[in-house]
Amino acid sequence: MSKTADDATDDFRRALAATTRAMSGERELEVSYGGDSARLAQGRVVLPNPPDGISEAEAAKLRGKADALALRVALHDSSTHQRGLPPGSLARGVFDAAEQARCEALGAKAMKGVADNLDAALTDRCRREGWNVAEDRQAAPLADAISMLVRERVTGRTVPTDAKGLMKVWRDDLEAAAGGALDALADVAGDQQKFADALRQVLRDLDLSDELGEFDPDDDEQDDSQDDSGVEQEPEAGDDSGDSDPDSGEDDSESDARGTAADTDDISFAEESADKVQADDEPGESMEAARPNWTPPQGGEAEAYKVFTTNHDEVIQASDLCDTDELSRLRRTLDQHLKGLEAVVGRLANRLQRRLLAQQQRSWSFDLEEGVLDPARLTRVVTDPTSALSFKQEQDMEFRDTVVTLLLDNSGSMRGRPILVAAACADILARTLERCGVKTEILGFTTKAWKGGRSKEDWLANGKPPHPGRLNDLRHIIYKSADAPWRRARPNLGLMLRDGLLKENIDGEALLWANKRLMARPEQRRILMVISDGAPVDDGTQSANSPAYLEKHLREVIEMIETRSETELLAIGIGHDVTRYYRKAVTIVDVEQLAGAMTDQLAALFEDTPRGGRVPRPRPERRGAAGLSALKRATKTALKT
Repeated sequence: MSKTADDATDDFRRALAATTRAMSGERELEVSYGGDSARLAQGRVVLPNPPDGISEAEAAKLRGKADALALRVALHDSSTHQRGLPPGSLARGVFDAAEQARCEALGAKAMKGVADNLDAALTDRCRREGWNVAEDRQAAPLADAISMLVRERVTGRTVPTDAKGLMKVWRDDLEAAAGGALDALADVAGDQQKFADALRQVLRDLDLSDELGEFDPDDDEQDDSQDDSGVEQEPEAGDDSGDSDPDSGEDDSESDARGTAADTDDISFAEESADKVQADDEPGESMEAARPNWTPPQGGEAEAYKVFTTNHDEVIQASDLCDTDELSRLRRTLDQHLKGLEAVVGRLANRLQRRLLAQQQRSWSFDLEEGVLDPARLTRVVTDPTSALSFKQEQDMEFRDTVVTLLLDNSGSMRGRPILVAAACADILARTLERCGVKTEILGFTTKAWKGGRSKEDWLANGKPPHPGRLNDLRHIIYKSADAPWRRARPNLGLMLRDGLLKENIDGEALLWANKRLMARPEQRRILMVISDGAPVDDGTQSANSPAYLEKHLREVIEMIETRSETELLAIGIGHDVTRYYRKAVTIVDVEQLAGAMTDQLAALFEDTPRGGRVPRPRPERRGAAGLSALKRATKTALKT
C-alpha cells in the first residue's frame, strides 16, 4: 500500500524531530511545528510546518534550520555567553552572530550532511536578505559579514555565492584590519570562553574597543595616533534593549540571549528565562543598563572622530543650488507626484493642528474680587444681599515658545518614492506648525561627491596618512529657515528631486549642525526630528578608517544631544531600524506611513505635560433646568427691585 502525501509529511516531521533531539544531546527536548520561522525558546524548539509534498530543496532548508537550533542547544552555554557579552550594541550583535556561526561551523566540520543542510538554509537566507546584490553597508550588516568569515575559517567551506554582495562590501576591510585575529578564532572554536576572548581581539582590531567597555582614560597620552583612544562607547541604554531587535516589546532576557538570526524571521534564539539572566548578572543589575559616564569633548564632538579637511564643505541655501526657474519646475513636478498623497497628509496635519490649538486655548479664573462680572454667580447676590459680587478674569494658558527642526536624509538611497513623501510631509507639516505659531526649520544633509570628493583627493596628494578621519565634502542644505515664512520657502523643497543631488550621508556631523542651529534659537523649547532610511555611509571615509567609524560617531553625537542638550531628539526610520540609535524613535516599513508617524510623534511630544507645560482647562459649571429657571426668576426679581 503506497503512502499518501500526508503520511510522507508526517514521517518527515517525526524523523526531523528525532534527529534534532539526537544532535542536541537532549533526549527530552520538546520539538514542535508551527508558524513560518524556526525558534528556540526556554528549551523548546519550534520548526516551520513542512509543506505537503515537500521537495528535496525545501527539505534541505528545513533540516538546516533544525540543525542550527540543535547545535545551539548542544554547543552553546548561555551563562558563559551572557557573562562575556560586551556593553556596546554593535559588539553584542557581532558576538551573537559569531557565536551562532561557531556552533554551526563545528557541526558542519564534524558532519558533512549537516554542513550541506546548513548551507542550504544559509543560501536561502542570503537570497531573502538580498545579500547577493548588496552594494553598500546599509544593506550589509557587519555582524553577518563577520559570521560568514568565521564559518569560512572554521569549516573551510567557501561563503555562498548568494552572499557575494555582502562580502564585496566588507571582506577587504575586515581582512586588512583583523585578518590575523579572525584566523585565531578557528584555533579556539571548540572552547566557547576562549572563542569569546579571541573575538574581543577582532573587535579591538576593528577599532571597536570602546564597545567592549575597555576604555582607558590614559590611552590618549600613551598613543595619540590611535583614533578611538579617547572615547567610551555607551551601551545603547534608553532604547529599551532594542539595539538588535526593532520589537521593543520583547523580553529583556529574550533579546539578549538570541543568536545570529534574531533580527530576521528565519531562526531566532531565546533560551534563557528571566530568572536565569538575573542570576548571571550582578545582584540588582538591570539588563537595561544605564549609559556609562561619558564626558563629551569641547563642542560636543567625539575626540576619536576627525575631519581631514573642512575646506570643501558647504552650508548652502536651497535656492543657491539652482536658478529660480528650475526650482519652480521641480516644485511643479513634486506637486504632480503628490496629488494623491497631499489629501492624506493634510488630514493628519489638521489633526495635529487641532491638538496644538487646543493647548493654546484660554481659561478663566473665578471668584475674584475684580475683573469681569460673572453672571453665573448672580444668584448669590439675589439670595443673600450681603454676599459680594463675583468676578472672573481670562488668563492665558502656559504654552512655551517652540521651534521644530526637520532634518532630512538626502542620501542616494532615498531616491524615488521615499524622498517624494519626505518632501511632501515636511512641506505640509511646516505649513501646519506655522498656523499654530510654532516655527519650523527644514534642513537636508548629503555630500558633494560619491566615494570621497576633493577632501579625498587632498588626502591622496598628502601621501595617504593613516587614520585620516572623514574624507568627503559635506553639503548641508537649508530648505527653510525657522524665521522664513512657509510661502517663501515652499519652492525650495522641489530641489530634492534634482538629478545628482542625493549622494552619501554622514549623519553625525549633520546632527551636530542642526543642533547647533537650534541651540542658537531664542525659543524655550527645541525639537529636532530626524528622518532617515539607514545608517551613515560614505565609502571614501569608511575605506580609510575602521568599518564602523561613522556609526560610532553618530552614536556619540546622539548620546550628547539626548543627555547633555536641551534639544528634544526623535527619529523616524524608513525601512531601517533607528531604535538602536535613538531613545525616541519609530521605524516604518512603508513610506506612506511617514505622514502619520511624523504627526503622531510630534503630537505625543506636545501632549507631554512636564515638557509641554500644558495646563488642564477647567470644565464649565453645569446647571440643570431647575437651576436655570431659578436663576431667571431671581434675576427678574432683582431687576424689578
